[in-house]
Amino acid sequence: MRSLILIAYDISDDKRRTKIFQQLKGFGEAIQYSLFQCKLTGTERAKLRAELWEQIDHSKDRIVMIDIGPEQGRAALALDAFGQPMVDSSAHQGMLIV
Repeated sequence: MRSLILIAYDISDDKRRTKIFQQLKGFGEAIQYSLFQCKLTGTERAKLRAELWEQIDHSKDRIVMIDIGPEQGRAALALDAFGQPMVDSSAHQGMLIV
């Protein structure tokens, strides 16, 4: 069963941040510059967590994974994003303060 997982990150280094962004694009959809929604099985979540764990600088960076619940259950109604749609920000470099 897949669950909706929100993944937020604060990555201090531009190169690491871009790598994390590109990796997360393979697992889900960016809904903010540093927030993704992913629909993952338990195995996929564990694999992604292990990969991200290896890539970050634990003294400077932080990643938060929030399990909203089964994608067909409450999670289907739990997330509501509106306003300007997220565009592919692959070229986004550096800090963005909004």
